[in-house]
Amino acid sequence: MAIFSSLARSGAISARVGSVLNKPALLEASKNALVSTRSMSGGHGPKNFTITPSRFQWHKFKDLFHYYIMIGLIPVGAVVFYTNVFVGPATLTETPADHTPKHWEYYRHPISRFISRYILPSPQQEYEKMLHHLHEENEKAMIRALEKQVREKMAERNDYQSYYYRPAIGKYHRVAKEAAEELEALRGD
Repeated sequence: MAIFSSLARSGAISARVGSVLNKPALLEASKNALVSTRSMSGGHGPKNFTITPSRFQWHKFKDLFHYYIMIGLIPVGAVVFYTNVFVGPATLTETPADHTPKHWEYYRHPISRFISRYILPSPQQEYEKMLHHLHEENEKAMIRALEKQVREKMAERNDYQSYYYRPAIGKYHRVAKEAAEELEALRGD
């Protein structure tokens, strides 16, 4: 159906161009021929529907953007508003002698207190994790120093590593070492 209407329109344009030979009419006809339109039926409003590229992705992005703003920013904004208006910041008061304050009680704002108490690790925990890390690194450094001393003693005594070999291999190595020493003694270097 749309094909026949476009064929009829192009036939009408070519008839107009053929009948009128002056230049402005030719330009107007060529402009009309380049516009993609679809003839519509029904008699209400304009008879043409201009064909445009799809904007589906743009509309989908806008819909999802507004959706996630409604899900995320509005509830967070409501919580922040409620906290600032109805709860308010903490005030300094005298603490009893037997009370030891928790780490989150040092913050003034209620949201900072909540984040410090339930989301972030405590400073004591961070300190102990750092001490553990330092202890592990110290142990590694001590092991590396001991291995260096072992290598130095092995080089000094012309020894070999046999603590992780099977005992049979150590035996054969000792026999080969004795044979090498006998040969060296026979040569007399």
